Amino acid sequence: MVFLTRILRVISILSNMIYTRCKAFSQNGDLIKHLRTHTGEKPYQYSQCYKAFSQRTTLISHHRTHSGEKPYQCCQCDQAFSLNISIIYHMRTHTGEEPYQCRQCNKAFSQNSDLIKHMRIHTREKTCQCNLCDKAFSMNCYLIKHLRTHTGEKTYQCRQCDKAFSLKTYLISPQRTHTRQKPYQCCQCD
Repeated sequence: MVFLTRILRVISILSNMIYTRCKAFSQNGDLIKHLRTHTGEKPYQYSQCYKAFSQRTTLISHHRTHSGEKPYQCCQCDQAFSLNISIIYHMRTHTGEEPYQCRQCNKAFSQNSDLIKHMRIHTREKTCQCNLCDKAFSMNCYLIKHLRTHTGEKTYQCRQCDKAFSLKTYLISPQRTHTRQKPYQCCQCD
């Protein structure tokens, strides 16, 4: 009866929306899951925080964020993960696998999200906007660094003296004065 109810719901959804055939599935359950991407239906609700999900597996994964359960253990180190996909990404740190390659410069990445961020360099897309001035940045980490120019925050402190700096790169030069390190030598005079 539950199966028939689901089928009737799918038919109802299909009849009420303009449907372009975007994917085909061998299993009815897979079609139902896919249709939720179009309808926004989220029938699986977590009772502790009331978040809702379109798939049961996503609900189970979310439960692990509350319980702290990490069933996926790395066989090469001691790290454990709550999501199967997380251990797949983690294993690439051991194997060095980088399956996502930029078509413009051939640089490779272990995660697709890193490739997407990298592509902003080529497209010059700047999605991270400063709300205090007109500057925009391709990545959030650059925006965070920029915000320190407005706040005056200096998080990088020299261990030898009391000077503090807003960027780590600004800290390197004063540290060399303490260690008397001079890494740049003229090749003409020895």
